[in-house]
Amino acid sequence: MLYNLFEFLEQQYQFPGASVFQYISFRSAMAIIFSMGFSMIFGKKIINYLRSQQIGENIRDLGLDGQKEKEGTPTMGGVIIIFSTIFPVLLLAHLNNIYIILLMVSMVWMGLIGWLDDYIKIFKKKKEGLQGRFKVTGQVVLGVFVGAILFFHPDVKVRTELDSRVNKTEYSVEISQNTKDIKESLTTIPLFKNNEFNYHSLISWAGIDSKFTWLVFIPIVIFIITAVSNGANLTDGIDGLAAGVSAIIVFALAIFSFVSGNINFASYLNIMYIPYVGEIVVFISAFLGALIGFLWYNTYPAEIFMGDTGSLSIGAVISVIAIIVRKELLIPLLCGVFFIETLSVIMQVSYFKYTRTKTGIGQRIFKMAPLHHHFQKLGFHESKIVSRFWILGIILAVLTIVTLKLR
Repeated sequence: MLYNLFEFLEQQYQFPGASVFQYISFRSAMAIIFSMGFSMIFGKKIINYLRSQQIGENIRDLGLDGQKEKEGTPTMGGVIIIFSTIFPVLLLAHLNNIYIILLMVSMVWMGLIGWLDDYIKIFKKKKEGLQGRFKVTGQVVLGVFVGAILFFHPDVKVRTELDSRVNKTEYSVEISQNTKDIKESLTTIPLFKNNEFNYHSLISWAGIDSKFTWLVFIPIVIFIITAVSNGANLTDGIDGLAAGVSAIIVFALAIFSFVSGNINFASYLNIMYIPYVGEIVVFISAFLGALIGFLWYNTYPAEIFMGDTGSLSIGAVISVIAIIVRKELLIPLLCGVFFIETLSVIMQVSYFKYTRTKTGIGQRIFKMAPLHHHFQKLGFHESKIVSRFWILGIILAVLTIVTLKLR
């Protein structure tokens, strides 16, 4: 809204300073300030309201230190993250941008699915919450929607061959007017030269036309969204872990989005340029500010939990951003903390079932899964576990960013 207002003021009245709203960097800075302020100021009011309504977490007794003290802590705190993200985006982003629309729909949709899960747990007193098949259905619906938009929408294009001359002394780029955008289902393979991969190659061997590439592209999108959102959900087990790790991931994605949406940086780095994608830096900045503001109340000892309202929407948005900037193949590295948490659960359950079938007695690899509970069982304080997982997340984010030039 402010974007359109100041654009009008500049065009009609040459209003002093109005042109600054045309810069993504300025609007992104404002977005992170607004979102942090909103989440920190109104977060306390939301916490007090949830506490007054007795919307508190029902803690399962897992035999972990400090667990019972968390009983009754307000949950559904994901609404703070969602509102703190959407509000600045509505004010500062270009709302006609298809990527902005896609990210807002993804956040709200998965937030609703998570809210239903939390609602059933708290008000219906059903510890299992929303049945798994309904969660997966919600993720599949979102995956179909995102995949279809990214495949069919006319504004979703890429420009891989930038006819440009790079001045390495002055670090500047001269772009020829002969370049053009193409409508292709391309992504980036990290660590390889000429690293564009076309999803059509997965079916081209069968002689299938490229217009049917959606048959493989949409299922891949569904898998990625489901995997990352569930990974974020599993990681949300101790104070500040999911929000902190997610903030690190989102910061790295902001860098990828900025360079991929800026033709000068894309040319200089020799990476895929994606028209119109730079605008999502405003959304990502608001999202990052919301996560940091939420951490103010979620770090140990937490005053509020994000619940599935937050964790499912966070994972979905992260996965959609990665797909938009054509960096989905980097998700196992960038979201490595989510990945190892999910892997620990898969390993634990699989090994338990295997040994129970073979010997009649189920055995475990870890003392408890997900992995952060294993370290709790070993006697580590949860604040130390969280800090070390954050450090691991930073290392993985740096390694991911390095792939921009390491190939």
